[in-house]
Amino acid sequence: MRSAYLLLIPTLLLLLAFPVSRGRYNDDFDDGEDLADFDDNDFAEFEDMNDELAAETETAPPPRANPSSQPEEDEDEDEATVELEDGQDGFEDSDNPDQDIYSKYDQEEFEGIGDMEKTGHSMKDPLIIHTVPAHLQNSWESYYMEILMVTGLLAYIMNYIIGKNKNSRLAQAWFNSHRELLESNFALVGDDGTSKEAVSTGKLNQENEHIYNLWCSGRVCCEGMLIQLKFLKRQDLLNVLARMMRPVCDQVQIKVTLNDEDMDTFVFAVGTKKAMARLQKEMQDLSEFCGDKPKSGAKFGLPDSLTILSEMGEVTDGVMDNKMVHYITNHADKIESIHFSDQFSGPKVMQEEGQPLKLPETKKTLLFTFNVPGMGNTSPKDMDALLPLMNMVIYSIDKVKKLRLNREGKQKADRNRARVEENFLKQTHAQRQEAAQTRREEKKRAEKERIMNEEDPERQRRLEEAAQRREQKKIEKKQMKMKQIKVKAM
Repeated sequence: MRSAYLLLIPTLLLLLAFPVSRGRYNDDFDDGEDLADFDDNDFAEFEDMNDELAAETETAPPPRANPSSQPEEDEDEDEATVELEDGQDGFEDSDNPDQDIYSKYDQEEFEGIGDMEKTGHSMKDPLIIHTVPAHLQNSWESYYMEILMVTGLLAYIMNYIIGKNKNSRLAQAWFNSHRELLESNFALVGDDGTSKEAVSTGKLNQENEHIYNLWCSGRVCCEGMLIQLKFLKRQDLLNVLARMMRPVCDQVQIKVTLNDEDMDTFVFAVGTKKAMARLQKEMQDLSEFCGDKPKSGAKFGLPDSLTILSEMGEVTDGVMDNKMVHYITNHADKIESIHFSDQFSGPKVMQEEGQPLKLPETKKTLLFTFNVPGMGNTSPKDMDALLPLMNMVIYSIDKVKKLRLNREGKQKADRNRARVEENFLKQTHAQRQEAAQTRREEKKRAEKERIMNEEDPERQRRLEEAAQRREQKKIEKKQMKMKQIKVKAM
């Protein structure tokens, strides 16, 4: 009885375990079964599995995501969500809640994590605001260079307008004060040269902002007179600043061209010491015909500041009469130079080597250079002071026409001109020989090229023989000249 009871107990345990194991491991439930029939203790095994998975997650790195297994992972996440209802505490780290998640992983496998941690910590540091340097601040002091440039540009523009207008007023003031005298002595005043027929315009011709020209013609014994008003460059700011250090004055230059028969052969000049020294060095006629040093004009009562250059004493006595001396003495401070010459060719011209020099063309000319009063601070009223000097110019034209040298003076002047021409030919003899030799060589070269380019051999031979005969004739001609010279020498 007792043994039967012992056998009954294992049998009951097997019967009880069979349906339980069937419901636990069977994936397909019957139609009549309900999930609610299962006891909550049946999920205790899954809870143990979740605890093991959480422990493995803390020690192992997260696996890489696989696109093919994305649906399965979504299902696992849904199941995990259900399971977390009873086991949420297993996923929280209550000991170190602020620990960085990257500290759990292998530092060698994930590079750059340390730099990210440092960057994260550096962002927590307080901001340091530095003071902006003075030269980078947005203030007027940062634009001092631009301000200076704009100021200088405005000053230059204003000075240009003011200086140009002042020169124009001075020129007009001079013309207004001299117009009546010029129109009474010349038939044409103010020809600009644009029309074919000479027309009197009655106004100045402006060459630029500081130079004005006036052409006059139609008078006895002169071809014409060119008046040039050379004012200071008041429109140029740099020139204005330079004149503060070295003052200069405005000038009026007058050039009178005489007819060939209305002036005798002589060269004469009078002016300041500095001007005479400069003209004697630069002008071709004064350097050749007035080789002596400038002489003092005290003999004629001229101031000590003026000196005289003259080709011969007779010319000085003829030019410096009482009226001329009166003009020069009373206006010595305004006279820069007075130059009379029948051999005027302008400044010396240095021609290039290898070119034959020719005698320069000369004109019988009277040159006057007057200084405007004021030393740069000229006013329109100062132009009236130059009117007596224009009267002196008109008187000089008539004076030179009447002046005639005596026989001895004429011969001396002719000898001086012959001497100058002979010296000129001697100086240019070597250059003329070189030029002649060059021309002969070029002619021979051209003739040889013409013979070589001849296609007919017979014609080429005849040309060569003709060239040889010409060369032989030239040699014989030179020998005949040498024999004649020897006979004459005997």
